Amino acid sequence: MAKVCQITGKKTQVGNRVSHANNKTKRKFFPNLQKKRFFVPSEGTWISLKLSTSAIRTITKNGIDETLKKARAQGYLTK
Repeated sequence: MAKVCQITGKKTQVGNRVSHANNKTKRKFFPNLQKKRFFVPSEGTWISLKLSTSAIRTITKNGIDETLKKARAQGYLTK
């Protein structure tokens, strides 16, 4: 599975590793992804999501139902 947050859409970024001699080689910046289970009261089921830590904070603040609705509207979550 791709390294993409299912709520925010954060994904791997590409940049340069720069040495002391200013040599540049390609490198990757990975998002801080965690697997987390949430209970969705409106559906009465548990769901497993691969989330960035900022998405976990968003769910804590706004609630799982509202966050899932926004993610589906933006196209990040297909279920």
